[in-house]
Amino acid sequence: MSDYGGGGDDDRMNDFGDGEDNADNLIEEDDLLEDYDRPNGEGNGTNENGEPLDPDNPATNGEGLDSTDFGANGVVEVGEQGNAPNAADNTVKGVKSKRIPAEKRTTTPYMTKYERARVLGTRALQISMNAPVLVDVEGETDPLQIAIKELREKKVPLVVRRYLPDGWYEDWTCEELIN
Repeated sequence: MSDYGGGGDDDRMNDFGDGEDNADNLIEEDDLLEDYDRPNGEGNGTNENGEPLDPDNPATNGEGLDSTDFGANGVVEVGEQGNAPNAADNTVKGVKSKRIPAEKRTTTPYMTKYERARVLGTRALQISMNAPVLVDVEGETDPLQIAIKELREKKVPLVVRRYLPDGWYEDWTCEELIN
């Protein structure tokens, strides 16, 4: 009986690989070797696209090109001279320069339900890991209930950062936000 459920000599299910000639499945090693040190097209009369080389035109055989030729040869350059991203934007100073001052904030002073959930969850986690509680707990042991009480009394020591679509951001303390 075979592993595949059949039985007997007339079973058509054979073990995997039975009757195959392994020599037919092999690839010659010489077919896989490439000379990566040889410039494109050298030695075979064609370029990398299989087109015949034109010795008078260096653009067709990949020789004589430098980085200044790419703009003229149809390669799109990313960004323009004036709009190139500033490398200093990833630094602490670059990120802080995107902060909108408190007197110029444009978003509403109301805490959204998403901000409320994030603040309560973050503060409850802090309280559960023995952070100092800023309100009288009155025997309460649930960290979430303690965080809700802190938020109600505007004692949560967290800042809500609202990112705007242009990359700038506004910081609001939980004391400033109406919940």
